[in-house]
Amino acid sequence: MSGRPDPDARAAELREQLAYHSQRYYVEDDPEIGDEEYDTLYRELVEIEAAHPELVTTDSPTQRPGGAPVERLEKVVHRQPMLSLANVRSEEELRAWVARMRTHLAREGIENPRFRFVCEPKIDGLAVSLIYRDGVLERGATRGNGEIGEDVTHNLRTIAQIPRQIDGAPALLEVRGEIYISLPDFQALNERRAEQGLSTFMNPRNSAAGTIRQLDPALSAQRPLSMWAYAIGAVEGLELTDQWEVLAWLREHGFPVSHEIVILDEEEAVVTQCLEWQRRRGALDFEIDGVVVKVSDFELQRRLGAVGRDPRWAVAWKFPPTTAKTRLIAVHWNVGKFGDLHPFAELEPVRVGGVTVRMATLHNEEDLARKDLREGDEVIVLRAGDVIPQVVSPAPHALENPDRRPPVRVPSRCPICATPTVKPAGAVFTHCPNRECPGRQWQLLRHFVSRGAMDIDGLGEKQVGVLLERGLVRSAVDLYALREDQLLELDGFAEISAKRLLAAIEASRRRPFARVLFAIGIEEVGEVTARNVAAQFRHIDALLAATPAEIEQTPGVGPKMAATIAEQLADPAHRELISRLRTAGLRFEEDGPPPAEGPLAGLGFVLTGTLPTLTREAATELIQAAGGRVASAVSRKTDYLVAGDSAGSKLAKAERLGVTVIDEAGLLKLLGA
Repeated sequence: MSGRPDPDARAAELREQLAYHSQRYYVEDDPEIGDEEYDTLYRELVEIEAAHPELVTTDSPTQRPGGAPVERLEKVVHRQPMLSLANVRSEEELRAWVARMRTHLAREGIENPRFRFVCEPKIDGLAVSLIYRDGVLERGATRGNGEIGEDVTHNLRTIAQIPRQIDGAPALLEVRGEIYISLPDFQALNERRAEQGLSTFMNPRNSAAGTIRQLDPALSAQRPLSMWAYAIGAVEGLELTDQWEVLAWLREHGFPVSHEIVILDEEEAVVTQCLEWQRRRGALDFEIDGVVVKVSDFELQRRLGAVGRDPRWAVAWKFPPTTAKTRLIAVHWNVGKFGDLHPFAELEPVRVGGVTVRMATLHNEEDLARKDLREGDEVIVLRAGDVIPQVVSPAPHALENPDRRPPVRVPSRCPICATPTVKPAGAVFTHCPNRECPGRQWQLLRHFVSRGAMDIDGLGEKQVGVLLERGLVRSAVDLYALREDQLLELDGFAEISAKRLLAAIEASRRRPFARVLFAIGIEEVGEVTARNVAAQFRHIDALLAATPAEIEQTPGVGPKMAATIAEQLADPAHRELISRLRTAGLRFEEDGPPPAEGPLAGLGFVLTGTLPTLTREAATELIQAAGGRVASAVSRKTDYLVAGDSAGSKLAKAERLGVTVIDEAGLLKLLGA
């Protein structure tokens, strides 16, 4: 015998060693060997598999980085719904949640239940589901709407922390977790991109979510994605009794579980823990936007059940919006789609809620004057809802500065086209009156292609700007004359992307009348008003012939709004645009029976939260096609509130007013679907 090891046996041994050391490094944070030793083992396995391709297995660590790109993300129906969580934002609301659980269990015959609470940092990432069959990773999917997600197995396989194979696993196992990028990794990633002359990413959460949904796994392999496992969903052949036991099982079988998670016996301790994490959030190596609190005992979870799509046995303690102080460098002005000038702030970069903020909204010129914000001031910046940065006010000591600069003046000329600006009596905004202003054209076209309007996928802000700059479009109607050869001359377009964009433009011709009416950009006509006007008049010719008094008969339209709509529709430029879009094949007539004849005739609806399968637009169109009315606010005139995930204040108001609350299934039942 030569004494050389059998390649098959050596490959199996190396895979086992690498899996062990990956667990020590990624899961237990206690490596036994250095990076160089690990790389030596890894390279040896690569060489064996290159010489003996038949020995390559799907769970080999060499198979993580890459694989063939997929053509599209397939839809996946979750074996068990990935439920959302109700929110609490204070000690009082958390105590009220515990009290509601006790009341519910008392009705179930369980008096004075002894709760054990598992408290987990609510990491700001992307929830995923991993399916293992006989211990081998079969599929990974995003949460999606909780019922249906997207297959992203090709990208999840590139993440070193996710086991490809589990020893001692049941026949079927679903592991749920959160994909994220740590703050140190995010900073290093942005530094590398800056050195390469690439644009940097805005925040870790969006970067992780965007990476996971890419079609090419080679990109995921280049990004520092991590995962925390936090639950088991569907399972066959494994009996566990509580959440704390689940977390221990996951750790023992190679899954990374946060070391921050604790189990507590008293609600007082839960409150203390939540407040402590709220205080420490800026010191953690990852972004969190709250704390998840769960009743650990599975039998109590079963007894408690769910309200709609929110489990009674778990809540998310959401942290308040984050503020920071920085300096207001300058006030700049944007031009809106109707020529209105909007101020925004250029700031000294500051970290607010885990994100570096350089720009922030100033709302309008009257708000700017009311807050007395001046260039050079130290100001307080708020990320409202942890999303939209805004300048709240000057810092208190800034008002006492004798060397403050003069108040900000509204531009006398448009900052885009230099046309003299005007401010009509009683108006909130100063306007650029030039219809040909490039800023107005860009905003109008950007609005036309947006999701709530014509929803033309593949046309973002950058692409719209390029089309205008190159003279390929001047208004929305020109989109329907674009050719593939024109797109191929532009940076960023290849044959596939050009064909996809043209297909999306073609599909937009089938958008319903209400969407078209909203998309063309009529002052005072938002999404809800567009739907109500379309339902009221049903055909563009009837609307164009209507008087202000007739338009005022539309639900939700008052005298001032009706006069503005009539004036806008009488404008020759609007009439020409409508005529040309009709010629291009867009729909200017309402489908379905007249409102008085549909199954929902005379009924008023309000939508809130996220529905399982219907978008807000699709649900609205179904209601209006059946004769119902859709409003944006709950009132005593509301007949039904259709509530989905994260229903919020509208649900509370509906319950207070005695409005009937239904879910998506209830809506479909009313529709007879």
